[in-house]
Formats: sequence, C-alpha cells, structure tokens
Amino acid sequence: MAPRPAALPRLLLSSAARALLWLGPVYLAGYLGLSGSWVLLALALWLCWGLNRRGKRDRLAAAFALLEDEREAVCRGLAGRHLPAWVHFPDVERVEWLNKVLVQAWPYFGTIMEKTFKEVLEPKIRAKNVHLKTCTFTKIHFGEKCPRINGIKAYTKEIDRRQVTLDLQICYIGDCEIHMDISKFNLGVKGVQLYGTLRVILEPLLSDAPFVGAVTLFFMQKPHLEINWAGMSNLLDVPGINVVSDSLIQDFIAARLVLPNRITVPLKKNMNIAHLRFPVPRGVIRVHLLEAENLVQKDNFLGAIRGKSDPYALLRVGTVQYRSKTVSRDLNPIWNETFEFVVHEVPGQDLEVDLYDEDPDKDDFMGSLLISLVDVMNDRTVDEWFPLSKTTSGHLHLKLEWLSLVNDQEKLHEDKKGLSTAILIVYLDSAFNLPKMEREPSSFVLLTVGNKTQKSKTCNFSKDPTWGQAFTFFVHSAHSQSLHIEIKDKERDSALGTSVVCLSHLLKDPNMTLDQRFQLDHSSSDSFIKMKLVLRALNVEEPDPQRVKAGVNASKLGPVHVTEKAGNPQKFSSPQVSKVPPMSKDSATLESLPKKDSGEDLDTKDSSGAPVPSVTVSGLDEAEGKQNAEHGAPSALPSGAVAMPTLPVLQEMRVAPSITSLGSLPSSCFELSSSNLDIHNGTEMPLGEIQLTVRYASIRQSLVVLVNGCRNLVPSSNRGVDPYVRIYLLPDRRWTSRKKTSVKKKTLNPQYDEKFEFFESLENVKKRTLDIAVKNSRPFISQERKELGKVRIDLSQEDLIKGFAQWYELTRSKRKKT
Repeated sequence: MAPRPAALPRLLLSSAARALLWLGPVYLAGYLGLSGSWVLLALALWLCWGLNRRGKRDRLAAAFALLEDEREAVCRGLAGRHLPAWVHFPDVERVEWLNKVLVQAWPYFGTIMEKTFKEVLEPKIRAKNVHLKTCTFTKIHFGEKCPRINGIKAYTKEIDRRQVTLDLQICYIGDCEIHMDISKFNLGVKGVQLYGTLRVILEPLLSDAPFVGAVTLFFMQKPHLEINWAGMSNLLDVPGINVVSDSLIQDFIAARLVLPNRITVPLKKNMNIAHLRFPVPRGVIRVHLLEAENLVQKDNFLGAIRGKSDPYALLRVGTVQYRSKTVSRDLNPIWNETFEFVVHEVPGQDLEVDLYDEDPDKDDFMGSLLISLVDVMNDRTVDEWFPLSKTTSGHLHLKLEWLSLVNDQEKLHEDKKGLSTAILIVYLDSAFNLPKMEREPSSFVLLTVGNKTQKSKTCNFSKDPTWGQAFTFFVHSAHSQSLHIEIKDKERDSALGTSVVCLSHLLKDPNMTLDQRFQLDHSSSDSFIKMKLVLRALNVEEPDPQRVKAGVNASKLGPVHVTEKAGNPQKFSSPQVSKVPPMSKDSATLESLPKKDSGEDLDTKDSSGAPVPSVTVSGLDEAEGKQNAEHGAPSALPSGAVAMPTLPVLQEMRVAPSITSLGSLPSSCFELSSSNLDIHNGTEMPLGEIQLTVRYASIRQSLVVLVNGCRNLVPSSNRGVDPYVRIYLLPDRRWTSRKKTSVKKKTLNPQYDEKFEFFESLENVKKRTLDIAVKNSRPFISQERKELGKVRIDLSQEDLIKGFAQWYELTRSKRKKT
C-alpha cells in the first residue's frame, strides 16, 4: 500500500534525520581532525550496547515464559539451573497456595508501595544532596507480575526449639515501571529479575499472642539481580559501565540484606531485638588450602600446543572472599595457606572454592568445590582430597577445622603458628554529642584491630548518630591487642573523636563482655560512643570417635597388603599423603594408613592365609599380642618355617581371617562382622569372598563404595583368572552408570582398594540395591565362565550414615554375610 501524500514528507523527513544522526558523528570527527579509529570505537560501543539491551530483553522474555507456564517449561527440559528447588531437593516443599495468595494481594501491595515512594522515599532522596532537590517520581507502577516462591525449606531439628527457620526460594520477574525526573533528566526502570534464598527466622516462640516475638529477614548469599533500564538510565548498559553499575547495586543490597546484615521486625511490644539483630556467630571455619593435583591445562599456544597453567584459588563463605597466591606453571600446585571465616548461620552457609588459571586477559575457570559447613561442624576436623566439579579432572586437598566459640580465658594462649586464638565482636550502637562546626556532622566510624580496619555506614546530619551495626575481628593475642575507634565526618579529614580499648579489659569480666559508653578523646568533654564488646576464645574440639566423618576422609582407607595363599607376598605401595593415587582419580583420594610394627608383619604369615590389612584397631592389636604370647603365636616362627596349605585344602577349611585383619579398617567408623567359621559339607562349591566398605558421604551427597579385595576365588580354567569387580546401583543397569575396577592378572586373591561414588540423595539411595559381581577378564572368543560370583546388598537395611565394612560370600543366587 502506497503512503498517503500527506505522510510522504514526514517519511522523507524522518529518513533524512536518521541519515544525519548516523553521518553526524563521522562529519564531526573529520571536522575535528580525529582519527577514524575513534569512529570505529564509538560504533563498536554502540553495537555492544545494543547487543546487551537485546540480550536483557530476551532473558526477560524467557523468564516471563517460565513464569507463565512453569509446567510446560519444565517439560520442555530447561537446564537444571532454571528449575525450581523442589525439583532437586525432596525436603524443599512447593507452596502454590502461598503464591495464589500473593497474586491476590499484589495489587494492594503495589498501591501501598506507590504511596511509600511518593511520601517517604522521595523526600529522603531530595535531602541526600543539593543536586537531588528536583527529584520527582513521574510514574510508579509495580506491574501485574508478582514475586513467586519456588520452594520453602523448614528447619526444626537443627535449630533451637524456640524458633522456626525457613528458607524461601524467591523469584521475582517483574514488569514494574518506575520513572523519575532529576533536573529534566528522565531515569527509570522497566523490568526487574531477582533470584535468591531469603531466610526467615521466627523467634522467640511465645505462649501468648502474637505467638512470635520477632521476624528476622536476610539473604544467605548475594541475590542475582538484573535490571532493565529506561530513559537516560540506558547508559548503564554500555559495556564496562554495566558491570560496575550492577556490582554497586548488589553491594548496596548486600550491605543491608545479605548475611551478616539482617532486618529484624518486632511483633510484640517492648521486645528487645538487639540480640536477634546481632547474634553471636555460630563458630569459625579454618581452611588449610594445601595442594591440588591433575588440574586441567588451560594455557595453550597457537590454539594447539598445551602448556601448564598458573592456578590460584578463591575461597568464599557468605560475602567474605579470600584469594590464594598464584603458583606459576604447575598443574600440581602446593599452596600451604590458611584462611579463617566467621560462620554466622548453620545450616545455610557453605564453603565455596573456585580454581582459576591466571592470565593477562581473562582468567580461565579450572573447577569448583562446595562443602557443607554443617558436616564440618559435626566432624570438627576434616582432612581430605576433594574431587573438583564442573571440570574434567582435578583434586583439591583441604584440611578443615571447626572452631567453636567458648567463654574460657584458658583457651586464649597465643598460637605458636601465628593463627587466631579468639574473635572480637563489636556491636556499634550510637554516639552522643559529637562536635559540630558549621553544620551537624555526617559521621562514620573506623574500627581497627591489628592490621584490619572496618568501616561503618554514614549517618547524615546528626550529632547523635545511630549506626546499629556489628563487626567481627580475629584476635591473635587478647592480652596485648587493642581496638581503635575513630569517628570521622565524610566532608572533613579531621576526626570527630577517637578511643582506644585494650582487649585485656575484657578479661577482667567473667563473661569477657563490655557493654557501656566509652569517652571519646580529641572531642567534646561530653562526647561518648556506645558499644558492646564480646570476646570469645576459639576452641578446636576433639573429633567424636563414635561418629563417622561426613566427608571423603571416612571412606579413605589405605592400601591393604595381601599375602598369597601360596606364600608369595603381594606388595602394594602406599600412596604419599600429598599425592592422589592413579587408581582412584575418578573419586576422592585414598589416604594411606600408618604401617604396623614388625610383630604384626610376622603375624600376617599365619596359616589362615587371609589378606591382612596394614593397620589394626586400637586395643585389639594389644589383645592379640597377649593371646599370642600365652598360646604361642604363629608370628614367633620364622617365615620360612610356616607351611602354607594348598588351595584345595584352604577351600575346604574356609578358615576365617584373624581378628587383626578384620580390625584393620577404621574402628571408629565402621562396625565389623567376624567371618563365618562354618565348614561347608561339600554340597556347594564355595566361590570365594569379597570385602566391601560402604557408607554415605553427606558432604557431597553420594554413596561411597570401596572395593577392598577378594580372597579364595575359584579359577574357571587351568590358565587362572584375571578378576575385576563390576558394580550397579539397581534398578539402574545402564552401561554408562556401571562402575568397574581395574583387572588384576593371574591371582585368586586380588586387592583393589578402589573407591566409587554414586551421586544420589540419601532418600533415593535407601531405596536401591547394590549389585556387585566379580568377573573374569577373558578373551573375546573364550568359552571360560565370565562371572566368578556376585553379591547383592539391600541398602534399605543398612546404616549408611554410620557405614559398614565386612566380607561377603560370593554366590550365584543370594547374598550371605560372613
């Protein structure tokens, strides 16, 4: 359809204007004598800005599509990171009823927020700065899309009985539109995306109305925030500026809503909420970053020749992050560094470790690790190799120590290694009668202990400022260190007042606490600052011997030294503590156990011929030594004088291993069963036995199966057997989920010491069955029997958290424990 005559001039005029808009910068650059590279640079920035804008619009549209029909989006197979939490975790509950309530109440909430913006927020913005006095909100509309709660997790057992803790998976994909004018400049927001975990604590629970004393809100981690700007604010999407603006906004939110910062709202009158807003931390996690091995190669030359990387580690707990040193050109770096983090919430906070390859342009990601601090708190000390995730290879060696906070001055002795021995908690309340010159000061506080200085927020235009913030400092020597306080005005360099508090003063109080006003020096005579100081000693508690370690260390068993039935010892070298054995690269490293003394080595050559591991249970080895002394131990005989029975005789006798051999596994971790001493009557030929160690590692949410070894296998032919072990976690029989050990050549008593992991939740694992078969690696066209025996273990009948280690008799039909 041809344009109307009246519209033709308007169309030509708009085309000419667009041409001038494009050609104007080129003409201006030539007129000013600028290089053509400036034009290309401006064009590149324009294109990148447009690309960022289109990307944001596309992500917002995709988020809206997910919000409109979650069921359809899930069925289309979205990536796992887009799925709501209840899909992944069975203890996270869907709350569609609450989302329906939010939908109904959202319009009324929007009306309240519009009134708040106009009557409360707008005057505060105008008072901030003289240039903001013209600030006016021209449009406030919170849209039709309300926040969603994708799931709620409730904690009742792990916390105090007088509180309820909820974790809310918040998802806000809003079509809100907010515009404001500042000096004829229009700024605005048109669409917001927010994802995060909001913790809600209801405490204390009361026996009368309103039944809850206060509500505390905070985000566990920095929430993901993405803003679609409008008006002049579109300049914030320019490459380089968008990163800075987004980080500033996230830091602004973190300073108020991200742990350890909290918002506490009292629900009952006269409720003291100071201890709710600033609770004493749960403890301190001390992380020893030791070394890594087999990291992926990231550096390359000309895109083909692989080189070594320059790895470093980033360690995070909450908003606190530390960076390790960089080890140049090494895929097996050794750091030997120690970092300390204050832990405020357990459960909830985790230790995150990311490895990067340092490069001049952009650092390459090399793998990550996530460790639950609940398990570290329960285990108290964890020293393990952890497999890195989100990468093809690599293990990280960490030693983790949980330090509890105790009110015991005897624990405050100075550490010889220079580590912290206490933490100081400073509750900064307020100040009174600060001096003023021409106007009332806008003050902030600098607090310093040792070489660490922290800064409070700024209170504008007040000689009696109230900050209401908490700070923590690590203390190395409570008897000699001091807390230095300096109050400053943001407009002047001079201090409004200073104070020094020696930490030794806190030791005079039985509770190591001071809650009082402190006189300010270099200030008015009636100027004070009010603070509460709490000193707590760091105490490393001894691990509970009755508890299985929740991490990899519980399943790290050293290689077992096996004696062949024919009297020829097989030697398996112990791996170094700082190295990962090649045979267990697919999982965490097996850590070698200490060697036995010479008397125990001689005892391994007794007539039982059973494979004897390299260590004994504490206490059992002494009892064994006394028994041998009374009855004449076989270890007293020379090794050459021991007559080893032949294989058929051993198969008929079915002699059980000694108590020493069964006690070789960690007695604090597993309950061991003695072998069956029944003699077979010859009706069924025994097929041998397999020793397994099984437990559930809650740190990595995985079932750990350690194949120790086999004994007394029955050869399928005169040429002997080359045995290996195959594992399925039934009912999953897929080839890709099969686990398989290495093949041991020509032996009836193979020793593997290989560990495998099945990454499933504990609830799912308890519904599964382990199917384990010992097989013979035979030639393809051979007629030999391939399966030497099998075992099935019903995991629903086992205590997986405590773990178990025992011998199982191989069979072709059903399992029989020995």
